[in-house]
Formats: sequence, C-alpha cells, structure tokens
Amino acid sequence: MIHEAPHPKAGKDVHINVDPGGILIFTIEDWWDRVGGESWMFCDGNPACLAYAIRSGSKELPMDDEVVYGKVGHRGVLVHVSEIQEDGAP
Repeated sequence: MIHEAPHPKAGKDVHINVDPGGILIFTIEDWWDRVGGESWMFCDGNPACLAYAIRSGSKELPMDDEVVYGKVGHRGVLVHVSEIQEDGAP
C-alpha cells in the first residue's frame, strides 16, 4: 500500500470534470490503493480500473498512484487527483 493515511477529503463531495457531459459531483471514498489493496495498474478485470486506464491514456494523466476511488451517483469511479477541481469551483 502506498498511502498510509486516508485521503484528506475522504467522505466529501468534490467537483470533477472527467466526462464529456461536463462537471460531475464525485464523493471521495479514499485513495484507490487503500480501497483496492494495490495499485490501479495491477487490478486486472476491475471495471473501474479498466475505465480509468482507458481515460488516463486518452487524457495523458500521470502514470502514478495519486488516484482516488469514489462514486458518481451509484457508479464507482477512479479519478486522478489532478482531475479534482479546487474548492468552490462548480
């Protein structure tokens, strides 16, 4: 595991812009490596990891483990910390 402590915004809603539909509300659960027990790069067959891998390649996101898991509605999603908008940005 890479992150020993929970993400500072775990349990909070933030705004992300990862979808062609615009800005979404994303509820952060925690760092992915704390939730999944390993890097997103090694979680074979996990739909959230697969979707993130595709998006990270097309958006040229950093290849690191600064990735959080959370929900958009009821759908589990992985998001790179660089995709989280600053406080107050809708």
